[in-house]
Amino acid sequence: MSSSITRRLLRAVPIGAAVAVMLAMGAGDPKAQGLIIGSPMPPFNLKNVDGSMLASETFSGKRAVAVIFSCNHCPFVHSYESRMIQLAGEYQPKGVPFVLINPNDPKKQPQDSFENMQKRAAEKGYPFPYLLDETQNVAKAYGASRTPEVFLFGPDRKLVYWGRIDDNTEEPQVKKRDLKDALDHVLAGTPAAIEEPITKAFGCTIKWRD
Repeated sequence: MSSSITRRLLRAVPIGAAVAVMLAMGAGDPKAQGLIIGSPMPPFNLKNVDGSMLASETFSGKRAVAVIFSCNHCPFVHSYESRMIQLAGEYQPKGVPFVLINPNDPKKQPQDSFENMQKRAAEKGYPFPYLLDETQNVAKAYGASRTPEVFLFGPDRKLVYWGRIDDNTEEPQVKKRDLKDALDHVLAGTPAAIEEPITKAFGCTIKWRD
């Protein structure tokens, strides 16, 4: 499905129907696979768009870490991109680093090549690392299946929230800011009070290698 068609579909239907469209595109239920709440953060050591390697151990001592599987081409990512930047701007100064990871196979989606990642990060002024999961092993370890998809880990690096950023691709129509609420609970020391620690993330399916 093309990006333009996807955008028209999402803007033409209410959120309930939009989620149905997204699920038809392959966004499954995160409760069916991967990590569970309380799982330790799977380690990684991946190449950033600046050419350096970034390991998960870098974030030792931080109050939380938000890992978001993302990419260049996905229209859902485009819809959420400014919100990811805004959230990072609000919470990184509070001790919560954001990390974007691109797991897509560039042979299947050339827009998601490392060179295009570098261009995207520069054009949008990303305030966070943008890492390449070239082997796709990190995405598999996390149980990620779509972009954008959030994994929030608390100060003990245990999973406290997994899923969507909020409940609507169109920001003026957002009613529930799931990631923001989860971040606030973690910083308040009340992660157990997160209303829905696992939500269905809607987005483009990860482009896995054959």
